[in-house]
Amino acid sequence: MTRRPRLVATDLDGTLLRSDGTLSERTVRVLRALPEAGVQVIAVTARPPRWLGPVRPLGHATAICLNGALVVDVASGDPLELHALPDRVVRDVVAGLRAALPAPSFAVETPRGMLAEHGFEGWQTDHLRRGARVEDLLDGSAGKLLGRCDGLEPAAFAAQVRAIVGDRAQVHDSGAVGLVEIAAAGVTKAAGLARWAASLGVPPEDVWAFGDMPNDLEMLGWAGRGVAVAGAHPRVVAAADAVCAAPDEDGVAQELETLLARPGGHG
Repeated sequence: MTRRPRLVATDLDGTLLRSDGTLSERTVRVLRALPEAGVQVIAVTARPPRWLGPVRPLGHATAICLNGALVVDVASGDPLELHALPDRVVRDVVAGLRAALPAPSFAVETPRGMLAEHGFEGWQTDHLRRGARVEDLLDGSAGKLLGRCDGLEPAAFAAQVRAIVGDRAQVHDSGAVGLVEIAAAGVTKAAGLARWAASLGVPPEDVWAFGDMPNDLEMLGWAGRGVAVAGAHPRVVAAADAVCAAPDEDGVAQELETLLARPGGHG
C-alpha cells in the first residue's frame, strides 16, 4: 500500500510546469487543495527567486531555489535561508576552469539577482549587475556559479568541469544544454528538502517527490516515494518508484488527484 504523504515536493521545469512554462488550471486546483487535506507542498527548483512567477498562483509561502542553496518567500522573493558557495571557492574553481578550458564565461546567482561577466550571454541574461570578471562581482552571496564554454560540446564541457571541480563544490545537471551549475559542497535539492522537512517534523517516509532531471535524483531517492514524469532523463526513470504522465498531460496533478480521492492514513 502506498503511504499517504504529509509533504509533497516538486521540481518545476520539465515536471510541474507545462512546456509553455505555465501551470494548468487543473494543476493549480489540485495543489491548492492539498493543504486543506493536510498535505503541505513545496517547490524545489534550480530556478532563481525572480523566476517563481508561474507558481505564485499556488499561494504557497516558500520555495527551495538554486538546487537547494536558497529558501525564499515566494510572494516577496525575500531570502529565508542561504547556503552560499564561498567566494574563495568560486575564485579557486573559476581559476581552474579558465586555465583548462577555451574561453569559458561565468555568472553567479544570488538572492538579489544574477551577477554576470560581460562575456556570459545567451542564458538567464536578466542580470542584476555586469562586470569584466565574475571574481570582481562577488559579495559572499553566491547561491550557485554558472558556467558556459561555447567552444566545447556540452557533454565534454560538463565532464571536464566535474573533473576540475572535484570535491570542492557540487556540480548539478538540470538539463540546460551547454550550462553547468555549481553549488557549495553538499548543497543539493535533497539536502535542502531534508532540512525543510525536518523543520516541519516530517520524516522522509512521509514525503513524495517529483522530478525529471539528474539534479532531482538525490531528492527522489531521499523521499519515501520518488516519482518521475514521463519523458524524464533515463537515469531518473530508472531510479524512481513510479512514473506519472508528462507535464503537458498534468502528470503530477493526476498522481495527486488519486491521493486526494483516498483520504485517510494510507492509500
